[in-house]
Amino acid sequence: MSITKSNTKLTLLILGLLSAIGPFSIDLYLPAFDTIAHDFNTQVENVQLSLTSFFVGIAFGQIIYGPLLDKYGRKKPLLVGLAIYVVASILCAFTRDINHLILLRFLQALGSCGGMVGARAMVTDYYSSREAARVFSLLMLVIGVSPILAPSIGAFMLQHLDWHFIFIFLTILAALILVGTKFFLPESYAGNKDLSLAPSSILKNFWEVLSNRTFISYCLIGSISSAGTYAYLAGSSYIMQSIFGLSKSEYGLAFAFVASAMIIATQLNRWFLKRWSSAQISRIANIWQAAVGILMILAIALDMLSFPVLLILIFMFLFGYGFIFPNTSAIALSPFKALAGSASALLGCIQMAIGALASAVVSLLHNETAWPMLSVMCAGAVASLMLHGFVRRYVKTNTDF
Repeated sequence: MSITKSNTKLTLLILGLLSAIGPFSIDLYLPAFDTIAHDFNTQVENVQLSLTSFFVGIAFGQIIYGPLLDKYGRKKPLLVGLAIYVVASILCAFTRDINHLILLRFLQALGSCGGMVGARAMVTDYYSSREAARVFSLLMLVIGVSPILAPSIGAFMLQHLDWHFIFIFLTILAALILVGTKFFLPESYAGNKDLSLAPSSILKNFWEVLSNRTFISYCLIGSISSAGTYAYLAGSSYIMQSIFGLSKSEYGLAFAFVASAMIIATQLNRWFLKRWSSAQISRIANIWQAAVGILMILAIALDMLSFPVLLILIFMFLFGYGFIFPNTSAIALSPFKALAGSASALLGCIQMAIGALASAVVSLLHNETAWPMLSVMCAGAVASLMLHGFVRRYVKTNTDF
């Protein structure tokens, strides 16, 4: 079944929700870090590890889903993943031990990442390369709403309910997405039943994707750039609440403000694509993001990092990332159709692996200052820009869109 004019909006909404379930699962419980730490009689940095385990689960899980999406079609693996997510969320709601929570968040991530891989693959199935960049921008609108709503919802729940209800909410949300996927999402690719799931065959397909210069170049550019975003997710709760003294509700509002930067950027990106190529837009955004990262380091080094300054700089930083993600994703996935699932899996895996590393570094370097978070944010942006410059000069890739 293909997309028709009558079901385009509903299809895009479901794809957006599938893409957002992972980010929403991250953002919703960020205001609860201190509460969970107190409840489990542990340190905040240990609760941060439940975020790191989620990133690791998404990175690892996408490798599993890629071949399954190519062999069995897009919908069946999606439904299985959502079912896993529902079970894991229920268990998270009733756990009483931080180590169990870290493990269950890993399992929850394994369920959620099917939606992320599947949604990207289905966009590649449905649309041409240039149009795919615009559709990714639309999906980012839904994904971008997640960090605006999620912390505020989480803070509201903490004011009126126990933190366990956060995971009950996620259970209900995932169940609704599962129903929507089952009954209203058109299948975009029936699958290749002849495709072997033998390890040697899977590795061969993955190698075909990884050996494509266009894929690996722009996958790494986008993934390294995203390290700063994941560092922000790991460190913002402590910095804004413990260092600058924000309440949980104020943190939710601040988080929503900076997240709106990505929504603005991704929607402007749709207009910019009418005049410039994805490669041109992502390169300019890389320069912008690296410049902001350096300003962050200068601000804290010169003792000028007040809360308003921090908020504005993070807003500007995420504004740049809002242009980088949809364009580098579209370029990276453009060479693939039959292996779109495997390509999408590797793209997400690499991005989340780098994200997990970034969040882990922030946790390990935790010293009750903003230095760890801001240093990782700056390093990711500068490294991405340097790689983009290398690719532009020395690597020939198909970027004519």
